[in-house]
Amino acid sequence: MSSSLNEGKDASLWNADLAPATDAQRTWDWKSYAALWVAMVVCVPTYMLAGGLVAEGMNWWQATLTILLGNMIVLVPMILIGHAGAKHGVPFPVLLRSSFGTKGAKIPALARGLVACGWFGINTWVGGSAIYVILNSLSDQAFVGSPIPFLGIDLAQTLSFLAFWSLHLYFIKAGTESIRWLETLAAPFLIFMGLLLLGWAYVTAGGFDVMLSTPSAFVEGGAKEGQFLGVFIAGLTAMVGFWATMALNIPDFTRFAKSQKDQMIGQAIGLPLPMALFAFIGVAVTSATVTIFGEAIWDPVQLAGRMGGMGVVVALAALIVATLTTNMAANVVAPAYGFSNLSPSKISFTMGGYITAGIGIAIFPWKLLETAGGYLFTWLVGYSALLGPIAGILLVDYFLIRKTELSITDLFKENGIYGQGNAWNKAGLTAFVVGILPNLPGFLHAAGIVEHVAPIFDTIYSFAWFVGLFIAGVIYYLMAKKK
Repeated sequence: MSSSLNEGKDASLWNADLAPATDAQRTWDWKSYAALWVAMVVCVPTYMLAGGLVAEGMNWWQATLTILLGNMIVLVPMILIGHAGAKHGVPFPVLLRSSFGTKGAKIPALARGLVACGWFGINTWVGGSAIYVILNSLSDQAFVGSPIPFLGIDLAQTLSFLAFWSLHLYFIKAGTESIRWLETLAAPFLIFMGLLLLGWAYVTAGGFDVMLSTPSAFVEGGAKEGQFLGVFIAGLTAMVGFWATMALNIPDFTRFAKSQKDQMIGQAIGLPLPMALFAFIGVAVTSATVTIFGEAIWDPVQLAGRMGGMGVVVALAALIVATLTTNMAANVVAPAYGFSNLSPSKISFTMGGYITAGIGIAIFPWKLLETAGGYLFTWLVGYSALLGPIAGILLVDYFLIRKTELSITDLFKENGIYGQGNAWNKAGLTAFVVGILPNLPGFLHAAGIVEHVAPIFDTIYSFAWFVGLFIAGVIYYLMAKKK
């Protein structure tokens, strides 16, 4: 870091973790980013993703192509916002100061972080459940016990959850470089395990003809004849929303890039095709379970438990690795930086990670899943999709207003150019609110809070991420240009 930045920084905005990445820290090449994405996309939600589209009437190739297209779309803001991290070496909360003000930036950073905290708890429970199933598979259900009062789960479930939770603490303490190491090692293993699972289904079910025979419901004479476009648009928006949160805080990773080329090529290789491939594996294997077990089994934990023998251990071990890699990259880094940004002088990246882990336990994710079920995922995915306006504001500010140039010194100064107006950028905050408002009625309807809204709001919400990004971007541009 330059001496001028050291002299001009304010303790309320700076710590060593939020500071621009040094040349020595820029160790991520294109293979690191490709491995990061492969390790993140191989997870339980991705496996089950195409299942939702098939349930809506799509056949296997329509579902897979929808997922591929959605990820090619979200790749664009991913690379563009990642440009700022690679060029200036700053994490997402610091980048937000340019468009929201040095104090205003805390609102979108915290909003992004809290979404990740919810997903962190849920994924940690999934990983702990896999450990629990392995233990019982190897011991003839010896670890099944009575639920502990207050917790509602038995002792072995509790210890399995805490064991998987504690794995995260090691990587939180070791920092982002350990996450790169974890993702790089895990990526080829996870690809191999996914293909191995597909091979098992192919052999056991008797070929792809059997596995992929479910027809589309949108064809002539089908149950949903002529309704494909509406389902496709809603599905495409959901696919974009799946990684919309990562599209925001991708600078948390690209700040360590060796070059722009590395982050761009790595992300382009690691995100769209692996995501479509793993979603295809989910569809194909689940279709095979109808032939093998007589019912469709979408949950990979349940499927592993039905496989029997050492297959249970191998499959669930892969699931544990997949869940850990996704959780660390997608659900720890963002809130760790977000919490650190609230009080840099008191909260480091490591402490922010520990706060995230603490919230992951405090929300009792198993109770949330029992009582809320699909509504919880509607909340989290919908809330994440509403963060689209932040992406629009970031893109307009960085490329159209700032022309990719930022004053790094002023990003860490209370009285710098980004701290004007009491450190609250009215253009950014106004555009953020206005960008959310058109999607709010449809979101409340989808979440079950409001029973009825005008059909137009449901239609708008089916384009939620795109609508929010476009409206907020336009409003911000008009207001910022008037300054």
